[in-house]
Parts: sequence; C-alpha cells; structure tokens
Amino acid sequence: MRWTKAESRHVLPKIDTTKPNAARIYDYWLGGKDNFEADRVAAEQILTQLPGQRRSALENRRFLGRAVRFLAAEAGIDQFLDIGVGLPTQGAVHEVAREINPKARVAYVDYDPVVVAHGRALLATPDRSVVAQEDVRRPQELLANPVIREHLDFGRPIALMVLAILHFVREEDDPGAITACLREALVPGSYLVLTHICEELLPDKAAARRAMDVYEQAGEPIAPRGAQQIRGFFGDFELVEPGLVPKHAWRPATGTAPADPSDISLGGVARKIS
Repeated sequence: MRWTKAESRHVLPKIDTTKPNAARIYDYWLGGKDNFEADRVAAEQILTQLPGQRRSALENRRFLGRAVRFLAAEAGIDQFLDIGVGLPTQGAVHEVAREINPKARVAYVDYDPVVVAHGRALLATPDRSVVAQEDVRRPQELLANPVIREHLDFGRPIALMVLAILHFVREEDDPGAITACLREALVPGSYLVLTHICEELLPDKAAARRAMDVYEQAGEPIAPRGAQQIRGFFGDFELVEPGLVPKHAWRPATGTAPADPSDISLGGVARKIS
C-alpha cells in the first residue's frame, strides 16, 4: 500500500494483510493501490467465476456519478449521507456534487476502521465532509452519531446512498427493517440511492455461488436478492425514471445502454413524497 503525507498524520488501525477484505478487493478492481496480495488473489478467484465483476465495479462508480449529478443539478439536493463508502477513490460523492454545488455537504460512513482512517485523511474537509465509523446493521446508532448529526440537517432533504452494501447484510440482520429505519429518518423531498446484486441477473448460479464462497471465506458473505425484494427496500418512495434497472442502464450518458450480461446489480433512485 502507498501512503500519502496526509495519511501519515493519522494512526491507522492494525491490518491483517493475510485476510482478504471486500473494500480492498473492490479497490483492486477499480485499479487502486490500497490492497494486498491476499485481496488480489481473492479478487482474481472471483473473476474466474464472474469475469464481469471488474467492469461491474467500474459501472457502480459510474452509476454513483450519474445519480449524484442528477441529485445535485436536477433535484437540488445539497446534503448526502454515503453509507458503506469503501476506500477513497476518484469520483467520490463530494467531488461530483461540488462540481455543481460547491457548498454541498457529505457525511461518509463505514464500519471498517481502516476505511474510516483512510477516509478521514483523504475525504474529510472542514465544514464540507465528515467521516464516521458506524455499521449499517445498527441504523439507529448510525443515525444518532453526533458527527453525522452535527454535519447534516435532518430537517432538510438528504440523499441517502447505499451502493453495493445491502447485499453484505444477512437476512437474519433484517435488511428490510434497516432500510425502513433509514427511510423514516428522512424528510419529504429526500432521496434513496441504491444498488444491489440481483438473483435474476446472475448468468450462472453455480459460478456465482463459487464466487460468493470467496467472500464467505473472507468473513464477508454476500446475499443476492430478487428484484421484488430489492424494490421493497425503497418502501413507498417514488422511483424516478427509468426506475429500478441494471445499474449501467440508469440514465446512461449516451441516452441508451445495450444489454450487459456482466451487470448483475440493479440500481435505482427514489424520492420520498410524504
């Protein structure tokens, strides 16, 4: 891993470099440098079963960019809560939003202490961006975090970003209740932005299962879900066009997007009406 001068001023938690980590696997697919041999081996093992995962990771970042531009430019949103931010990379929420509104405020959240340490070094900006360590599986604690509460005004619309994170939440942790709790905390005019691995989009169920075994061995199992259950995470929020679709097909830059069998995630943006 390569550390910047900014990072050297922060004390980083101890890292187990022998155990793969989902955030670092994702970083590897994005061409980042914050990964170790164990992460790269696991990432390549997953690619042998699901060859499109590197492209899918890139498409997730592109979806984030398009969604944030829509929210900042068309919807007038200037507050963002990004849960499960992962390791810092180009095209972060604050970078995209501030191209449109320099005063946009962002609160980043992750449960991984290493990710949080990196985020505080590279993402936090006085009066503009903060980073908090919380677990989406404990949404009430997350919402009560004073760093988040002092930075964002929950009396005004907020865009809640939960990209590629809910499929790491087990059924026994009740992702439906988690998202309901998060939605309830938002005022009308707020938005929920979500991507999630979809069972119906998996091209080869057996290969997908073998790929997911790699995550299981890393202690971070993945739970693909059906389109109907994913739609349920939006509750009564109103999906904006084109609705819940494969993420590469959500408002593509070209206006249309050809079918992409490598895209195994659905993505959508929805508004709270009342």
